[in-house]
Amino acid sequence: MHRSQLGGLMATLVLLFMANAVAAEPNNAGATGQPTPDVYFKFENVKVFTSKKAKDPKGKEVKWTTGRTEGPFDVYVHGNTIHKILPAGSKNIALPLSEPPPEINVINGTGYTLMPGLIDAHTHLAYATLKQEELLSSDSGFMYVAATKAATDMLMRGFTSVRDLGGPVFGLKRGIDKDLVAGPRIWPSGAFISQTGGHGDFRMPTDLPAGPGDFIYGEQIGAMAIADSPDMVRKRAREQLALGASQLKLMAGGGVSSAYDPLDVTQYTTEEMRAAVEAAENWGTYVAVHAYTNKAVNQAIEAGVKCIDHGQLLEDEEPFKTMAKKGVWLSLQAFFNDGDRKSPYPEGSDKHKKQMSLYEGTKRAYQLALKHRVKLAWGTDVLYDPDYAAKQGRMLSKLVTDQKLFTAAEALTMATAANSELLALSGERAPYKGSLGVVDEGALADLLLVKGDPVADIKLIEKPEENFLVIMKDGRIYKNITKSQVVGSSASP
Repeated sequence: MHRSQLGGLMATLVLLFMANAVAAEPNNAGATGQPTPDVYFKFENVKVFTSKKAKDPKGKEVKWTTGRTEGPFDVYVHGNTIHKILPAGSKNIALPLSEPPPEINVINGTGYTLMPGLIDAHTHLAYATLKQEELLSSDSGFMYVAATKAATDMLMRGFTSVRDLGGPVFGLKRGIDKDLVAGPRIWPSGAFISQTGGHGDFRMPTDLPAGPGDFIYGEQIGAMAIADSPDMVRKRAREQLALGASQLKLMAGGGVSSAYDPLDVTQYTTEEMRAAVEAAENWGTYVAVHAYTNKAVNQAIEAGVKCIDHGQLLEDEEPFKTMAKKGVWLSLQAFFNDGDRKSPYPEGSDKHKKQMSLYEGTKRAYQLALKHRVKLAWGTDVLYDPDYAAKQGRMLSKLVTDQKLFTAAEALTMATAANSELLALSGERAPYKGSLGVVDEGALADLLLVKGDPVADIKLIEKPEENFLVIMKDGRIYKNITKSQVVGSSASP
């Protein structure tokens, strides 16, 4: 048996053991959550935070309004969707007849806020919580087990959906979708597609030069896909799509953690990038790129890329104007030198210098994006740092409390409704059907019950273990530390 196959088999056995162990824990819904058929959940007397689509004079929906907290309401969930939202205390609610009669699980929401599950638009579940040296020296089985725990922890922080922008997570997604383990919905990109020497080239110098068909371990397990020339980019793009990618991720410029490339370099030609864009569009989806600089961003937009991830080193306002004009998304990350993360790189090293330059450009990038009304998404892009991964909510709240770039309502809207619109760019390739990021009738029931009002105090999301009383994904409760009760259908719901 091939080494990577053996590692994957061992990981699968461990995941099954973990799933059974979680399910056996008391006072825990477990990896499979609570069964939903013929069961209603009623969030009673609860305030609701959500966003709506604004309309132009012709009635066309054009943008998300900033969300706000309203209510109180009674919110009913049935199956995996929000069934009804009614003023609190409404009587005589007709429920479909069934035999036996449906149960109503009542969760008292007095003093609490019901909001959509949070969405992280830039994750790497396979790489988030292992140190870089561990990843480089471990077999795939260990990596998959760590990724599984990272996914479960992320769900317990209130993140019910993520766009994974590079890494071998197809198996993890399948395990979550089949209820083997608990985790968020995943929009997977598959392997990083990178040129030789690019930000996604993890090969050692001793691996070069590489001959035709020479695939190192990282390529074999789907961590990276090295492609030079339009034809090879097209082939690697099609491979990721065939494996189940909901969007593609290309490396269009230099990065911090990679070994070979300075930050200012431009990677891929327009023709190479266009080959990936054509493959994605023919498949019904889009390409996102890692890019920081004017040249890298402008070339990507010219090639038809729909989402720029990063952009902290853009030198002037022109790329922001272009993104706004063409409707290209900018997915920014809260990279600040604020003490929340200790740099893993020695001070004075090339990687440390690269990291500091990104910190310096982040606030300006946000300001120019807001000035030109660019479509903004929010993501974390945590790599190789378990302590920083645990601060996921803090990476959103600091944009409000520390940097003063957004109001709390604006930041929460960005991490819910706006991010859901970015996920929808995958079109028919989106792995889950239905509305996300809102508390609305007919929307998917990905919900958080918050102890207090996050609009009044966004720091509540920094401590999910204390302040997220209920975590629901797809109509299933994965955490409930309230006092709920079950009543029969004959009771006034």
